[in-house]
Amino acid sequence: MHPSHALVQGRQQVTLDTPLMRTLSTLNSTTVPKPIVGTVLPKDESREFMAVFPDIVRDLTDAGRHTDIPEANKWFAKVLQYNVPTGKKYRGFALVYSYKQLVQPEQLTPENLRLAYIMGWCVEMLQAHFLVEDDIIDQSEIRRGKPCWYKYNNLGLAAINDGLLLESGVYHLLRLYFRNMPYYLHTLELFLQVTQKTILGQHLDIHSTDLNGRPKFDKFTMDRYNSIVKYKTAFYSCYLPVALAMQMVSGELSLTLEDICSSGNINDDYLDCFGESEITGKLGSKDIEAGKCSWLAIVALQRVTPKQRALFEQCYGYKDPVKVAAVKELYEQLGLPATYATYEEESYNLISTQIQQISRGLPHQIFFKFLDTIYRREG
Repeated sequence: MHPSHALVQGRQQVTLDTPLMRTLSTLNSTTVPKPIVGTVLPKDESREFMAVFPDIVRDLTDAGRHTDIPEANKWFAKVLQYNVPTGKKYRGFALVYSYKQLVQPEQLTPENLRLAYIMGWCVEMLQAHFLVEDDIIDQSEIRRGKPCWYKYNNLGLAAINDGLLLESGVYHLLRLYFRNMPYYLHTLELFLQVTQKTILGQHLDIHSTDLNGRPKFDKFTMDRYNSIVKYKTAFYSCYLPVALAMQMVSGELSLTLEDICSSGNINDDYLDCFGESEITGKLGSKDIEAGKCSWLAIVALQRVTPKQRALFEQCYGYKDPVKVAAVKELYEQLGLPATYATYEEESYNLISTQIQQISRGLPHQIFFKFLDTIYRREG
């Protein structure tokens, strides 16, 4: 294996091609005491993280860069402010939390902590890039309680370029702040590899429907769903933040994060259908309207009668509110809310057991914090 393929440095190298623990397909009834649920960062540290963002905007739009095109710089600032800091920032917070858990106390200086904040914002910018492009592909209406960026002032497909601006900003920040660090090259490669993995996952998601946007129900399998979650979501949402923290301090990375992220994605699927729009910041059910290969749809197809399947295929993948309501009613008839509640409880116990068994030297609390951010989440 070429050393440039390594995610982290240490006695055991873990790569993006290392086989992952399989997504939860069996449940364990072993009860493990639940850790205290809390935010990834305390409020004061969250404020410190947020306080760095204006500097990020200035670094990307001022500081003597592209002075001959002030209009573009001003627009880039607007793109950043609209799309990057308004989410939950789980990924950025997770990176900072992981870094603080892993670094030696004498190395936790204000300067190093600021670098961790900046690296966290790089992850948040990559997330924003993916979301801008994803909303265009899915023709979504609402993101984080406001119009999707491509809907802002009817931007339309011009927003594709803004998504690319966000991605390019990641690499400018990395060069600006980390080019003299020993982990710089590995960090660049990690961002590039994770981006490629996410694009491949997006391909699987997109091609679960045909060119007319109709669902390919023969592709609605749990194996395909697991692959979509792993590639489109898990690598950049769960793997990347901790891997980057590891890069900054050197160490080993457990793969338990992949199971945690899978559980979180199933939670997203459930909330997309049954969550309160005031909390989720979304209107309707994007997964039903777009004909997504979702956990709910797959489980439903495993349970339906021939008559129910015919109804499902007639209604799934349409924006018609009547058809969306019919799919939701079918989910209720099939007992999917109760199935999800059982899954959530038992998967929490299983993952908690796995965390307790980790012997790779990483603090267990890193993994419990990840788990707590998605367990019984409402939005």
